[in-house]
Amino acid sequence: MTHALHLPHWSSSADGEEAGLVPAVHRIGAVVVAAVIAAFGVLGLVNGLAYFSTDGQRVAGLSSNGLLSTISLVTALVLVVAAFRSSRVASTTMLVIGVLFLVSALANLAVLETDLNVLAFSMANVIFSIVAGLVLLTLGAYGRVSGNLPPDSPYRAEGGGDVPDDEDTSQQLPETPAERAAERAMRDAELAVVEHRATPDQQRRVTAMAEVRTRADRRAVWMSFDRASLG
Repeated sequence: MTHALHLPHWSSSADGEEAGLVPAVHRIGAVVVAAVIAAFGVLGLVNGLAYFSTDGQRVAGLSSNGLLSTISLVTALVLVVAAFRSSRVASTTMLVIGVLFLVSALANLAVLETDLNVLAFSMANVIFSIVAGLVLLTLGAYGRVSGNLPPDSPYRAEGGGDVPDDEDTSQQLPETPAERAAERAMRDAELAVVEHRATPDQQRRVTAMAEVRTRADRRAVWMSFDRASLG
């Protein structure tokens, strides 16, 4: 199988979810955000910042201390590992970390200029955390959380995603009296099966309908039994 993005050791899942724009956005997005966060962390450690200082020192326009620099490096590592695992893992990881960034922004805003400001946050850090959190949420949700998912999204057929084109029930409504009568009979038969009172004929029809996916196909199966009985 061709490895997505042509990166060495870039794993591809067995179900082939790694092809297309959506997986690329998840994996590359995680790596890019990780690079930014890692750069901030490395600069903080290189400058020898005090580990638990609540005042902090300026690093790339933000306030930081040794603890925040370490957390930044760990966060970046988690994002990179997730990106190399799979696009699905990268997406989920970005969603989780994005929420944590937003929570961190609110929590640290509440303790600014107090002894509880253990991450040495400034207002610039709060703004950065909000922006970073929103970027992570946007990248993680791309092609996954939407009412109109891209065609190459591996999440189209999952709950909450798009309904595949061949299951678009808006184009499969009954149009003739015979089709409407068939749908009423179908519902009655399915209810009878659930309640263990179905006739042998109803049981056969419901079993046959279970072999197809779309509303129109199930209706066609039911009506084929009607035609057979008339023949």
